[in-house]
Amino acid sequence: MIPVWPADLPKPQRSSFQTQLQDPRIKKRAETGPPGYKRRFSSVGKLVSLSIKINREQLAVFETFHEEEIQLGALPFLMPDPITDGWPLLAPDGSALLAPDDEPILIAAHWLVLFGENMPTVSKPGLQFVVTFPVTVMP
Repeated sequence: MIPVWPADLPKPQRSSFQTQLQDPRIKKRAETGPPGYKRRFSSVGKLVSLSIKINREQLAVFETFHEEEIQLGALPFLMPDPITDGWPLLAPDGSALLAPDDEPILIAAHWLVLFGENMPTVSKPGLQFVVTFPVTVMP
């Protein structure tokens, strides 16, 4: 069974979100002229930098999840997609689609990810902590 981002932890902050595609190219050797490239692999992941703002109790939850459930980032896990998850589903005219109780229908979207090359960093110790970490979204 694939571990899931703990429900006790918030979704990653949208304000710190950064993404870049993994580079699937390899540079061809050329003596002169512009560089040339060819594909090295066909399956391309997304490299994403994320952060969460949490309290001391949530920091313990994060550390337990990272160290024990996903073995210091060696195992993949499911987490909410910070771009899509929780946003309203829209009609073609841009208005929110509503459920029978007139509440907006929200999108549920998850990513299968692995922690990136660098380990998570914790900053701003005190009552609140900011944990920053890279993940690779699996293709």
